Amino acid sequence: MRKLLPKWVAFGVGVSLAAAASAQTGPSHAPDIMFHDGFEGVAAGPFSDADAARFLAQATFGPTDADIHHLRAIGYQAWLAEQFAATPTLEMSYLNWIGTTLHEQIGQNNRQEAWFLGALGGPDPQNNNIVHTDQLRQRMAFALSEIMVVSDQNTTLNGFAPGVAYYYDILASNAFGNYRTLLEQVTKSPAMGVYLNMMGNQRANAALNIHPDENYAREINQLFSIGLVMLNPDGTVKLSGSGQPIPTYTQSTVSAFAHVFTGWNWADCDANGSDNFNGCGPDYTTGANFLTPMVAFDTTNPLYPAISPSYHDNGTRLPDDISNKQLLSYPGAASGGVLANGGTAQSDLSFALDNVYNHPNVAPFISKQLIQRLVTSNPSPAYVQRVATVFNNNRQSQNQLQSVAQAILLDPESRNGQWQSPDTFGKLREPLLRLTHLWRAMGARHACGQNLPASGTTAAINYANQPYRYGGNAWNTADTQYGSGVAQASLDALTVFNFFKPSFLPPGEMVTRGLLGPEFQINTDSIISNSSNAFENYALNSDIADACGSTDQFGDVKINSAQDFALAGSGSGGAADPSDRLVDAYSTRFMSGQMSPFMRQTLISYLNVIDSTWANGGDWRQERIKRALYLIHTSPEYVIQK
Repeated sequence: MRKLLPKWVAFGVGVSLAAAASAQTGPSHAPDIMFHDGFEGVAAGPFSDADAARFLAQATFGPTDADIHHLRAIGYQAWLAEQFAATPTLEMSYLNWIGTTLHEQIGQNNRQEAWFLGALGGPDPQNNNIVHTDQLRQRMAFALSEIMVVSDQNTTLNGFAPGVAYYYDILASNAFGNYRTLLEQVTKSPAMGVYLNMMGNQRANAALNIHPDENYAREINQLFSIGLVMLNPDGTVKLSGSGQPIPTYTQSTVSAFAHVFTGWNWADCDANGSDNFNGCGPDYTTGANFLTPMVAFDTTNPLYPAISPSYHDNGTRLPDDISNKQLLSYPGAASGGVLANGGTAQSDLSFALDNVYNHPNVAPFISKQLIQRLVTSNPSPAYVQRVATVFNNNRQSQNQLQSVAQAILLDPESRNGQWQSPDTFGKLREPLLRLTHLWRAMGARHACGQNLPASGTTAAINYANQPYRYGGNAWNTADTQYGSGVAQASLDALTVFNFFKPSFLPPGEMVTRGLLGPEFQINTDSIISNSSNAFENYALNSDIADACGSTDQFGDVKINSAQDFALAGSGSGGAADPSDRLVDAYSTRFMSGQMSPFMRQTLISYLNVIDSTWANGGDWRQERIKRALYLIHTSPEYVIQK
């Protein structure tokens, strides 16, 4: 008879683990740092399976045993070279297949499937011989998507899934590229143009009460590049002579940028003498104009000056235009940051983006956020400065972010910080990354979908025959109410400020100590409860071996617990057939070998109770595996990535 795990057991274990962790004076299993890397330097590693798993927790969407063994075999440098050379996984390729081959009506659910294909990796559903391996590129793209935010919460974007996918592909394609190039492609992207109102932004016209929208002008500075206050090269706040933070820009700066960002619209707007900014909008038939960068409409047709005006403010139509616009002013800024009159929409945009990109804040501001997304919420100033230096040294390189990613991951602090600063190093794992970790590590695949005719056609939606589509429960990860989600999904944040702010200070001891905890902003009481229930479903109630329901049309992503049966036991279970091999394997795979002795013994003692009487018509070892997964994934020791 199957014995269900009561909710209080999980929460009780969590409380006990937290108490035990706080009682420890330091890691009980930390090596002597002097001898850990054999005098070869951290970049020569990994030197153990635990080292490999920890690196992969930072650089991928979750380590698998195969990944750990491969990394051990080739080393960090060769692994990074493989990742930089791997073919990019692009969402539009997947959506094109969904639409043209399967004849499905493409929606945001399909876009989430495409995202999971990149995040989880593995065979392509179009051709299983094509295997997606670009984990680091996808992890960098996800990090960038939480800095340069667009969201399908926007009503217009929600109706155009390919437009959102096209935007994500910009991030993925440039994840190892140049940040200045990325800034321009993001600025011209239709999704960003719609989301932050640059699309159709016109030069001022007082007679018609038209004023340039300031939304994108503000956010490209505040969120995408320099932040609100001046920074030192190490990311710390630069203070004035009176000891106050120094603002990076003023309202007049925002207004000047807003006037620069005028004259851009859909690429298929009419340019043949009619009013280009009226009757222009998203193509509700095909959505195709979401897949082409915005273009400038800034040249008046001399034959029809009244009906073909230039919509770009180049400073020449006074008094509505801003003459000689003062953009960001800083030492070394070209022309002192003053944009001269008479330029085109493109030349003025180029000047403005150069003005932003060359600001001294960009390197520490972006470098620190990338460190936070991959490694630790509170990097030391020295760590930030080392990465920012790499950013600056590669400003002209087309592989700038590739160098930055390598610097972040091979920095001594990223490799040894858990021992150097055990009570401050690390980060709360994002809910979505906890899910991808579980699914990758447990060989999850889509199962139980049925073949259904696509709307209006006789074609079949081959869910049952497509184990790599990642539908069903993968569509609902953003849910926050019904126990089926984890309050997070790709490009689904409620605001341009992402799911959480990089500067968030959790109340209590972390405020007192000045420790940042960005992900804690999404870790509310209700979301903790909901995500715990969701992980119960993912870990306890969704296995490839389970029978499919006759009414389950779309199926779910399900784990493959059978892959770990040999670890879970070899006899009839119980104390005579202990669970220590399973617990130790999961300590490496999920916790980088950092499971405390207390947690290890607590899990083993609990799991040893499970024996063949728990079979419930299946294999009793499945019960050990599922309960181990649930208790680990809801434990305080796991949710803090060290």
